[in-house]
Amino acid sequence: MKINDLKEAFAEKANADNAQHMAKYMRNQFVFYGLKTPERKNAYHQFLKEEKKKKQIDCDLLDQAWNDEHREMQYFVYDYLLAMKKYVSYDDLFRIEHYVRTKQWWDTIDSLVKIYGYVGLKDKRVDQLMLKWSKDPDKWVRRVAIEHQLLRKDKMNEILLSKIIENNLDSNEFFINKAIGWALRDYSKTNPDWVNDFITRYYDHLSKLSITEGSKYI
Repeated sequence: MKINDLKEAFAEKANADNAQHMAKYMRNQFVFYGLKTPERKNAYHQFLKEEKKKKQIDCDLLDQAWNDEHREMQYFVYDYLLAMKKYVSYDDLFRIEHYVRTKQWWDTIDSLVKIYGYVGLKDKRVDQLMLKWSKDPDKWVRRVAIEHQLLRKDKMNEILLSKIIENNLDSNEFFINKAIGWALRDYSKTNPDWVNDFITRYYDHLSKLSITEGSKYI
């Protein structure tokens, strides 16, 4: 599949009303074709099946899609990467970093983070990268660091989680505090005592939002 094939497939299913509502939901930061998730994924489902057989990331296609003005193209990029995650290497993460640092909003960030989490289970160098990112001036980069261990359960690196959150204490940024709360809430399902101790220890430095989210299952 070439980028023009993808554009044509999306354009054929474009819905102006949906596009308007979707843009409004994203605070009118992006242009949409107006494709709902099932329609969008169906447009490239067969292509992704074929790509898996190649076992190689088509970086040029991803860059072309990412540079397109339509938000569905960025959704294609993270769907592609998630489908091909077995073939994403540590070095590939530095190319994907461009996607993390551009056209930023929670919709792409919270999907791209899954790639870093997956690679992190295979390559421990990701631990240090995420620790570095937890101090980055860019809030969305820090959010990736905070969220990258979501759903790890007993594979959670508690020391890393603690350090990353500690680097973001006393934050007034909603998207950071929400991410902290999610990370704590998620891990509380596996180790509620650890999360409870963490919240107690840093209670005066965690936002009310983080505490409320993190305490939900304790």
